[in-house]
Amino acid sequence: MAITPESVRDLLHSEDYGDRLRAVNQFRELERAAAFELAQLAANDGNARVRYAAISQLAHLGQHDVATIEPLLRRALTNDPEADVQAAAADAIGGLQLRSAYEDLAAVYHSSHEWLVQFSIVAALGELGEPQAFSLLQEALESENELVTTAAIGALGELGDARAVPLLLNYTNHPDWQVRHRLVQALAQFSQPEAQAALTALTQDSSTIVAEAAIQHLNR
Repeated sequence: MAITPESVRDLLHSEDYGDRLRAVNQFRELERAAAFELAQLAANDGNARVRYAAISQLAHLGQHDVATIEPLLRRALTNDPEADVQAAAADAIGGLQLRSAYEDLAAVYHSSHEWLVQFSIVAALGELGEPQAFSLLQEALESENELVTTAAIGALGELGDARAVPLLLNYTNHPDWQVRHRLVQALAQFSQPEAQAALTALTQDSSTIVAEAAIQHLNR
């Protein structure tokens, strides 16, 4: 049976959430405009898994109509009861670079006790490129959750604010090689002598992966 906007819409109105979830997965078979319209419907579904699946596609589908999709994403970020859905909304906001949503991202970061939500917000701030995010990312470096800290390191590199360099240098001897690897990627975004000197030192890192990454960035 051919997949059409009508057949997908019918599935979205099924009482079986499995059918509705299948409908969301079929968005990829539709033209973008049709998929975008139906994704907005699915993003308000009563089942969290359906909402999550729909919102996860909105960074791609919403590129042509950001004005329509922004309020939906901000509502999902601030009001959805499920952490997974909030995290997906943060991811989409970052992917679409909705700088006007920064205040919502910051507010939810400070109010949420879910590490996944905080992690997704920090990662989104790197993509967002909003200068105001520096202070929040500085705060996130001190998170008790190492994944959030690692995301903050990467986001500070993407943000490119020179004030981040002395903060990042504190992680050159971090015991986790994955943190040091992310640090290499972050430091590579800065031309300051301190950042380049740290990269040079990291070419001798005990982790081959970290050392090779540092060498690669220095040779660019």
